[in-house]
Amino acid sequence: MTAGSVAAPRRAPDDQAPPVAGRAVVTGIGVVSPAGTGHAEHWRAVLAGRRRIGPITLFDATGYPTTLAGEVTGFDPARWADSRRLVQTDRWTHLGFAATLLALDDAGLPVTADDPYAYGVTLASSSGGNLFGQRELQRLWSQPARTVGAYQSIAWFYAASVGQVSIHHQFKGPCGVLVAEAAGGLDSLAHAARMIRRGTPVVLAGATECPLSPYALSCQLRSGQLSGATDPDRAYRPFDVTAAGYVPGEGGAVFVVEDAAHAAARGARVYAEVAGWGATHDAAHTRRDRAGDPGQYARALRLALTRAGVGPDEVDLVVPDALGVPGRDRSEAAALRQVFGGRTPPVTTQKPLVGRAHQGGAALDVANALLALAHQVLPATTGVDLPGEGCELNFAWRSRPRPLDVALVGARGFDGFNSALLLRRRPTPSEVGDHHVEPYRLPGR
Repeated sequence: MTAGSVAAPRRAPDDQAPPVAGRAVVTGIGVVSPAGTGHAEHWRAVLAGRRRIGPITLFDATGYPTTLAGEVTGFDPARWADSRRLVQTDRWTHLGFAATLLALDDAGLPVTADDPYAYGVTLASSSGGNLFGQRELQRLWSQPARTVGAYQSIAWFYAASVGQVSIHHQFKGPCGVLVAEAAGGLDSLAHAARMIRRGTPVVLAGATECPLSPYALSCQLRSGQLSGATDPDRAYRPFDVTAAGYVPGEGGAVFVVEDAAHAAARGARVYAEVAGWGATHDAAHTRRDRAGDPGQYARALRLALTRAGVGPDEVDLVVPDALGVPGRDRSEAAALRQVFGGRTPPVTTQKPLVGRAHQGGAALDVANALLALAHQVLPATTGVDLPGEGCELNFAWRSRPRPLDVALVGARGFDGFNSALLLRRRPTPSEVGDHHVEPYRLPGR
């Protein structure tokens, strides 16, 4: 280099990205799942290992190869929204209304924003308003009038939940929707953390899904990766020697992600910090004979660790994608071994209890990880009795108290999406209790 010349700044490669500035923490959890509505009910079912998979009831699935699913039973949307919003939206959004109210109540925040531009929304969705669209399209092609309802143009749209939530709660900060099949449920929290670094104090993140309609089930069946089992106890077996596909599910979780200083100023309870994240892509379509690229998935996991400034030996808990397809399970296990070596941290999944709800399923995995950190309890993995060849991991065989500070959640979406999220427990003395939210009350009642 000659005198007077200036060296170009060195840019660290992605895998060596420095820890991010700013701190984003989770202060509210809203869960609507087949295991229960509200995080306390859901968590009790998780620890008890209660399987909520059963015959599909949202439509007649008798003639389909897959007849089982995880449904949110007994869900009354009128408890969570007024009739005007309900007629404009799909069940997937109704689940989102409930999860949002639960999350805001859990965080101790008002239902209507006190400072609208201080609140943002970033949710994920991959299937949109299936039941609403199914009903309207059947009406279009089966009745002489050949018409659809006025709200068909918006209710099916994958951004409907974000739009409806932001309008109803008057959250006028940055808003957006992420679409990355099952991986977007993690990407939404990463995006929320970025929004907080850019100056938005409070962001709603997470996902809900309802991929249970004739059309939606048919689309999933094309992949050849759904389970055809009829016994709910044996239908969804990720990493097991009997693994033969996944069972679809509905539901999900919404989180209040908040600037740490903002949370501290109002004395909020903090579950954990969103400390690191990573996202990569296989650059290949999902096919029955392809198991996904373990190298790219491992890279996403490493990115989350690196950005959080956490070493592999510091991770206390891993929540995997756990698809339940033998080749995909082996690929995921190989990725975990690339990151952690011969012995992984305890690995646990609860998807066999409730089904795979795509983006909503990834959000439920985050909720389980947050609750494990908060309660200092390692939940038992479900669906695994005898690991299949290449799937021998350090599974948590029973639920037990255990010091937990760092959890790593992984997710993989069809057609090559890989995401990872690292959560770090914040040392706060407050306990996690059973939080209650009043149902929506119509004006004048």
